[in-house]
Amino acid sequence: MSIWTRIAETVSAIGGSIGAFLQQFSPARATAPEKSIAFTIGMIALGAKMAKADGVVTEVEIRAFKQVFHVPDSDLPAVARVFNLAKQDSAGYESYARQIARLFEPGSALLEDVLDGLFHIAKADDALHPGEDTYLESVARIFGFSAGDYARIRARHVTVANDPYLILGLDRSAAADEIKRRYRELVREYHPDRHIAAGVPEEMIEIATERLQKVNEAYDRIARERGL
Repeated sequence: MSIWTRIAETVSAIGGSIGAFLQQFSPARATAPEKSIAFTIGMIALGAKMAKADGVVTEVEIRAFKQVFHVPDSDLPAVARVFNLAKQDSAGYESYARQIARLFEPGSALLEDVLDGLFHIAKADDALHPGEDTYLESVARIFGFSAGDYARIRARHVTVANDPYLILGLDRSAAADEIKRRYRELVREYHPDRHIAAGVPEEMIEIATERLQKVNEAYDRIARERGL
């Protein structure tokens, strides 16, 4: 059974409050499948809150989410319904962000998955607008990321900030051994298998794979420049 089938079955129980649905999950007792559903619904909700509150789901929003999660056309109505519920819900995005954050370790790679997905949705119109940037930075703080962490995550998506050292979270004065050690740490942390085991739906693993590719590209660039 795909996660979209599970969401389609679950969404009918949400009623009018996604926040109440997310609140029912206990971080200590939630299993990987339960976390996958909460993670996915929570991310749809955060994406909806980031989109303009025009009362309807736009085609570009759904298309962007479909690119992140590879949603089959037959399951798009379930995604659209969660988007609309989130847009209509009086709860602010901060509430959703806190409820997602409590399911995972603060500042974890899994929460980076959410931010990476939201960046993809924000860039659906080929631009990251100031309001979206502010929104994403606020969500990052709730997730336990520092300003430096946010700059590192943002650098993977904003070309003008495509600094390989920033992507690895290093200072340009870092020694060769420190660069290699940091690179190995990130490769282990970002391996897609770890994300699946922790409850991220398989449909979103491409996000982790793409992030690992960015890390590899940043390290390769530094290695060429330094002759490592």
